[in-house]
Amino acid sequence: MTTEHWAIDASHSWLHFWVRHLGLARVRGQFSRWTGAIVVPDGDPARATVTVLVDASSVDTGVADRDAHLRSADFFDVAHHPDVTFAAGRFEPLGDGAGRLCGDLTIKDTTRPVTLTVRSQGRALDPWGNERAGFSAHAAIDRRDFGLIWNQTLDTGGVLVGDLVELEIEIEAVRQPGVRVA
Repeated sequence: MTTEHWAIDASHSWLHFWVRHLGLARVRGQFSRWTGAIVVPDGDPARATVTVLVDASSVDTGVADRDAHLRSADFFDVAHHPDVTFAAGRFEPLGDGAGRLCGDLTIKDTTRPVTLTVRSQGRALDPWGNERAGFSAHAAIDRRDFGLIWNQTLDTGGVLVGDLVELEIEIEAVRQPGVRVA
């Protein structure tokens, strides 16, 4: 039996998030430094595992002051919690290239279950003969569940930063040389 090993190609993938500002606009950000791997035992997607390690200090919203605040103890506290991790050990196929990837997301040493809705974007060979696979994924989390609780109450009764964070992920993975399992 062959176990498929895939390395996530971060240069052709992205991890984006959106959160509401003042309850109005969605502010977009991303993480620019991260790595990940996918392992598919016996070619069975239902048994796939996914691991992702994100450098929390690579958070980027395009606004230097906001990014510095996100790196501070008010949010990610990267001085004490430099990594965000995701480890999934269960994939539930839904048919037609879609499924749910169930795993644990850890931010600031707080781990909570998160389910990503995943859709396959297919497979292709690159010009160098490497097999590649693409996936899109989405999830929504409550940032307070991970200790990201800073906020500011507005005179109108609302808050500055929304609690719901939408995650949008595009993955391109490269198949690694096969490993034979006895």
